Amino acid sequence: MSLDDRALAPDPYDLLPSVPSFTVTSTDMTDGQPLDELYVHTSVGGKNLSPQLAWSGFPEETRGFVVTCFDPDAPTGSGFWHWVLVNLPVTVTSLDRGVDPLPDGAFCVRNDYGSRDYGGSAPPPGDRPHRYVFAVHAIDVDRLEVTPDASPAYVGFNLAFHTLARATVRPNYQVRG
Repeated sequence: MSLDDRALAPDPYDLLPSVPSFTVTSTDMTDGQPLDELYVHTSVGGKNLSPQLAWSGFPEETRGFVVTCFDPDAPTGSGFWHWVLVNLPVTVTSLDRGVDPLPDGAFCVRNDYGSRDYGGSAPPPGDRPHRYVFAVHAIDVDRLEVTPDASPAYVGFNLAFHTLARATVRPNYQVRG
């Protein structure tokens, strides 16, 4: 059995209750287009930098943001979390490429690489292009009640109850076999 024999995973946000959208833009990536090597994991020759993001048009009652990146196409049965950046203040409406340091009060929970930072794309060589769902979640609280030890799934659970609106951009990436 090859990896090509598996079904295409659904977009994770198609499985949750719908919420309004707002605008997210990036000077570093484009919806539906391949990621540049800058945003790809070092294990496949990339530079492992988080891409620049900016957002606007979120609901007036927004009190904070969470930024995530998820690969639904990872051959795991549960996808792969690349980035979970929580508790961005409402005053932060953009992130620079390779953001460091993080804004005051914000932190990353452990991604599926096992580190608390952005982990770039690294699909298995020869697998079909993987989709990377970068999402900015506008939340109705100043901060989610999670710690840096929380799992991405637990952050997602909390987001289900606090997301006012969500903006996404979905680039892709493939490592040729």
